[in-house]
Amino acid sequence: MDARKLILLVGALFVAGITAFMARSMMMGAAAPVAVAGPVEAPVDGPRVMVATRALPVGTIIDAAALRFQPWPKELVENAYFLESAPEARNLVGTVVRFAIPAGQPITQGALVKPGDRGFLAAALGPGMRAITVPVSAQSAVAGFVFPGDRVDLVLTQTVAGGGDGPPLRVSETMLRNLRVLATDQRTDNNTDDQGKTVVSAYSTVTVEATPRIAEKIAVAQTVGALSLSLRSIADNSSELEEAIASGDVKLPDSNDPKAEKAALARLAARPIEGTPTFSTGADVSRFQRSSVPGKAASNGGGGGPAPTAMTPAPSAPSPDRRGPVVRITRGNAVTDVSVGGTN
Repeated sequence: MDARKLILLVGALFVAGITAFMARSMMMGAAAPVAVAGPVEAPVDGPRVMVATRALPVGTIIDAAALRFQPWPKELVENAYFLESAPEARNLVGTVVRFAIPAGQPITQGALVKPGDRGFLAAALGPGMRAITVPVSAQSAVAGFVFPGDRVDLVLTQTVAGGGDGPPLRVSETMLRNLRVLATDQRTDNNTDDQGKTVVSAYSTVTVEATPRIAEKIAVAQTVGALSLSLRSIADNSSELEEAIASGDVKLPDSNDPKAEKAALARLAARPIEGTPTFSTGADVSRFQRSSVPGKAASNGGGGGPAPTAMTPAPSAPSPDRRGPVVRITRGNAVTDVSVGGTN
């Protein structure tokens, strides 16, 4: 190795050593990071007012989980707010939202309608919906465990005689689903005792929310047979909605706005469902019951021909001049009794 290359190598090693020494000195001398505490929010100086725990659309029936008390700056407190110290703030369960209330916003007295106030039931109805009352019994109303705000299915039970012989067909069908209960016996809140516990009591009528078309069906169903209520689980709405979306029966908005999509899903989950009813016949619960309507008796003749002949057994009352079985033959308006196997 010549002298020039040796000098260059020694110079490179010298520069590298100085660089490493300076880097180590800088790292050793750097101060350790100091954690700086964030600003601490000062407690709110003001009374506790009632606010909405979630967004409350128009027509929402207030329950205990929809409201809570929260400190509010005293300079922003309005006279229309419900203060924790006010006695009327404890009696808002069962009222109905008249104007939409965002989550976390104070509840104003004009935003709620109390039972008995004029227009209360109209405020509880959604846009385009109707209220219709259904007569029920203690057995058909889940023994009184259906309360305002619950959702139910409507079951119709009837007896179909048909036109033939044999016992009639007994059938029960779920004709409507996901109906919102507005009131029970004109009560729109849950009856509670002195300790705040819900009192279960029987009632004879239930008012539900329905579309005009569904209201017509309910009115007709009351004349057809007996109506019963079937209480729905809260989880049923989401599962049925997912099935409807997957099958294409429900269309979501084309926009990518999450809020618009969430609002659309909430509206769809709250809608009554007509759909294809499911049913069960007497044969599904007992082998001694029918599974179809009794068939009609066969008839002869067609349009424009002679009247059909119907043969039915006649009373076999004894008579001095007729013996054996008797058959009554009807031709139009003419009725003739004929003895079979006997003498006239």
